[in-house]
Amino acid sequence: MKFSIIADFYEKIEETSKRLEMTDLLVQLFRETPTELIDKVVYLTTGRLYPLFIPIELGLAEKLAVRSVAMASGHKVSEVEEKLKKVGDLGLVTEQILKTKKQRSLQQKPLEVLDVYETLDKIAKASGAGSVEAKLKLLSRLLLDGTPKEAKYIIRMVIGALRLGIAEYTILDALAITYTGDKENRAILERAFNISSDLGLVAKTVATKGLEAVKNFKISVGSPIRMMLAQRLSSPEEILEKMGGRCAVEYKLDGERVQAHKNNGEVNLFSRRLENITEQYPDIAELIKNNIKPDRAIVEGEIVAIDPQTGELLPFQTLMRRRRKYGIKEAVEEFPASLNLFDVLLVDKTDYTTKPYTERRKKLEEIVKKNERIKSVEAKIVENAQDMESFFEKAIEEGCEGLMAKSTQPDSIYEAGSRGFKWIKYKREYKTEMIDTIDTVIVGAFMGRGKRAGTYGALLVAVYDQEKDMFTTISKVGTGFSDTDLQEMPERLKKYKIDHKHPRVDSKLKPDVWFTPGQVIEIIGSEYTLSQVHTTALGAIKKDSGIAVRFPRFTGKWRDDKSPEEATTVKEIIEMYQAQIKTQPKTQKENSDS
Repeated sequence: MKFSIIADFYEKIEETSKRLEMTDLLVQLFRETPTELIDKVVYLTTGRLYPLFIPIELGLAEKLAVRSVAMASGHKVSEVEEKLKKVGDLGLVTEQILKTKKQRSLQQKPLEVLDVYETLDKIAKASGAGSVEAKLKLLSRLLLDGTPKEAKYIIRMVIGALRLGIAEYTILDALAITYTGDKENRAILERAFNISSDLGLVAKTVATKGLEAVKNFKISVGSPIRMMLAQRLSSPEEILEKMGGRCAVEYKLDGERVQAHKNNGEVNLFSRRLENITEQYPDIAELIKNNIKPDRAIVEGEIVAIDPQTGELLPFQTLMRRRRKYGIKEAVEEFPASLNLFDVLLVDKTDYTTKPYTERRKKLEEIVKKNERIKSVEAKIVENAQDMESFFEKAIEEGCEGLMAKSTQPDSIYEAGSRGFKWIKYKREYKTEMIDTIDTVIVGAFMGRGKRAGTYGALLVAVYDQEKDMFTTISKVGTGFSDTDLQEMPERLKKYKIDHKHPRVDSKLKPDVWFTPGQVIEIIGSEYTLSQVHTTALGAIKKDSGIAVRFPRFTGKWRDDKSPEEATTVKEIIEMYQAQIKTQPKTQKENSDS
């Protein structure tokens, strides 16, 4: 398969502003892809070479990529850098420069997909002495052999800025249509993806073995399960009503959620974004190895930073200092952590995701050798609002964010990748007049003025519409950012920058800069209000009006541990708006509805 076919489709996908068109284009691409290559084409389309949990990334530094472009084109590095300053997109710069390249490849035949994939794989895996020069030569050869358009997408892949922004759900839709002829079969593919987290494997299986083989997917140690997510409600009464008058409540800790896989002496830790974070937490891996009794198990919990002097829990941002590539041993000593487990998904050969919460919790208690550094999360069964409120206050006193309520009904299975009312968050912010914090996705930016000239003055943020697989704007955030945040923001967001509104973004506002939905941040505000400017829940409360956050501010939390699809949902925003209205005085309600 010629790589030019992929490049042509990527260009068309970039140009479309409609999600359905994007799906149709993917279907056409998949139909032109040989079945033996479909997994690799799917990985490349997501900007990767392997699933997220395999820690092999392209991630070449931009400076090195610039040198490769210079080598391939015969231009000086300074010329490429100068052009990059003006254009801002190394992919476009590469395409423009290679149209006038001063040297030609001796290769006669066009680039093949497999050649590109295997060369990128060599670049990603190159390490040790001489690896930088090896990467340079490999990439330069690819750029030299390809057309300018092919080079544009190759260079974007290499620096982690493909910017197509194609959602996993869109790919699953396209796979279902291509290989089963029915989009409704996406649900079967989605289940397989949720328990394997390997989009390429799902694609290869349905393409070569059919739908029945996909139905037979089973969970396995080493392949993370997409984590179950929670809804949120604002009172114990509402939670108990949703859960049939009885539920379990657990401490909700301010840490990093982790899924730990133990296979005899080997332990792997996966983040909620499915990244392998074992290297960042060698102490936690050791705790799992020595204190989870079965030889094979998958458990979930929360890693929390602790004060080495007092043993008290420390905030999430402290723990994030552990997320580094170097100086890990020093970080472990400076920011020690504990592991608080709350679920078990596999023990030996038994799949516990299909078993109710009470059975999973009982098994978890059986398999953990507890000590000060590893234990199960504090939990209690409650049947009335007063008991839940008392447990909530106890959790707050002990440094927790609040509670996680979990269904104890017979159908309280672990629903991988799902967000439902079997789990419900009840957080401390509900105890104040302020709204709860929400996780939002940056989709645009407005240039700053005065002191903020030269950087972004405000960000356009959105929440996730699960039903439409879209991101709808909810606020323009300009406060709460430190000087360091403002200074580093353009560089942090650089890889998401695009020159048009993304097809999965629904916005009436037109910012100075658009971004592919990728970076999640936490914000808070005074209240929710109806808005004719923002598109969240448009028409759900009042015709022609959406919901917005009033007086929003950044809390300081860059939620790098969350994917954009894990941001707060439109459904949650509607529920929080309605809960707010219930508690407002009559005159204020009238003003909100006017």
